[in-house]
Amino acid sequence: MSARNLLVTALGLVCVAVLAVINIPNRPDGIDLAERSSQFAGALESDAPYRPPTVREGENALTGLIPLLTGGKDTQSELKTLAPLGFTLTDGRDTASGRHFVMAASQPGDERGWGMYFADYGAAPKVVIEVPHPNFDLDTEQVGVQLYRALPGSAVLIAGAHRRAANGLADVAHNANSLFNLVATALARKGLPQVQLHGFDDNSRPGTGVVVSGGSTRHTALHERIADQIEADGTVVCRAWQQSCGHLEGTTNVQGQAADSMGAVFAHIESDSEIRSQPALRKKLVAALAAAISAGP
Repeated sequence: MSARNLLVTALGLVCVAVLAVINIPNRPDGIDLAERSSQFAGALESDAPYRPPTVREGENALTGLIPLLTGGKDTQSELKTLAPLGFTLTDGRDTASGRHFVMAASQPGDERGWGMYFADYGAAPKVVIEVPHPNFDLDTEQVGVQLYRALPGSAVLIAGAHRRAANGLADVAHNANSLFNLVATALARKGLPQVQLHGFDDNSRPGTGVVVSGGSTRHTALHERIADQIEADGTVVCRAWQQSCGHLEGTTNVQGQAADSMGAVFAHIESDSEIRSQPALRKKLVAALAAAISAGP
């Protein structure tokens, strides 16, 4: 081979190497979202301080959180916005699903316990998964993470304080001024359906495994599919649009009320402690929810 050919070959190899370096995909650290969410929920205490955001703080938080949850890629800009509000941003790869996610989380125990929020990096969400009562409705954060894993293109909202903190002021399902509600409302305004996960004490409705409701919204085909899918494996379901399900119907839920005012879909899901605590039963619930949601609005 001539010296010229050797030079051309060498230059070609250099170019290939440079292109390979340029196109190496971002490989964030692996993080187990189930473990991270469990640690977050487990650190929430009923006697911790809590306050809702001021109007200005809420506006600033939405400026950072909504792009993060709806496919925005400028994480540095979001960091600058959210860090002064007590949020830590994490860029990671979920070890179970392999999906690249971005997360903003407040510090448990801080009075600005405004939540944990995560979504697939750079992806427009198709559904919003909500966990309003972590460490009160036990294991609901696990249902939420598993549902996220089953539904690529979903955004997850987990409340950042125990519902009994500050004499119940931290109950985001009944506090329209919470950041959790501001985020949920902003996403509902974009037309995204919401699936909110709750848990009930078995004595509240003996013999029933799951309660499916639209809260204060009208029931839709999604609610029907969810109930049908859950019932398919033998679980007893109370359908709130057909019968009284007692105080488990979520009619005073402020996220449901906001969704109703916008004509958005809101599904309020209550499950008993056995379903939430037993991995096999929890897996069946998640599979049923995922199948129903994937079938359409």
